[in-house]
Amino acid sequence: MKLILLGPPGAGKGTQAEILSQKLGIDTISTGVMLRTAIREGTELGLKAQGYINAGELVPDELVVGIVKERLSQDDCKKGFILDGFPRTTAQAEALTASGVEIDKVLSLEVSDEAIIERLSGRRECKACGTPYHVVYKPSSAGDKCSVCGGELIQRADDNEATVKNRIHVYHEQTEPIKEYYKEKGKLVIAYGQEELADTTREVAKALGLEA
Repeated sequence: MKLILLGPPGAGKGTQAEILSQKLGIDTISTGVMLRTAIREGTELGLKAQGYINAGELVPDELVVGIVKERLSQDDCKKGFILDGFPRTTAQAEALTASGVEIDKVLSLEVSDEAIIERLSGRRECKACGTPYHVVYKPSSAGDKCSVCGGELIQRADDNEATVKNRIHVYHEQTEPIKEYYKEKGKLVIAYGQEELADTTREVAKALGLEA
């Protein structure tokens, strides 16, 4: 299956992508992870992208389209893939279509703005090893330290409440129109995010026709 995951920041796309990756035996291609890795390593792409991400804005198409095309041309993507975080604009979706990349289904994971704000503003990660936490849903057993390595827990710059609200606004304004683009192509399916992970996973499987 060649799948695109859509949804607002913090909807749980990354978690569902991981579950689907294991279930279907295909790789997840996450532009968010690619960009954060580039930022940590101080690459040219990372330095350019950092300013946009910290402000809660979308990274320009020219910085993203190239790395996605290159990644999808690798051998491990020939049997299928899951795109998480791309495309983010209708222009990117059109560029993906124009590049000849075939997509089977586009899953939109729907979550309310209020739930997104609570989820994202409570996220923390270890400054040293990158282990993720949440002040409500997944607190560290070591308090304000990482329970894995003892490192300092930090809030990503793009997870403070003001930036989160801006990211949601950007999603509604620039990314949500992609749903209509793929709906017209008959590829859009919708799943509604639930409070419990297992319930969301069932909704996703149902939407994709993967139920046993």
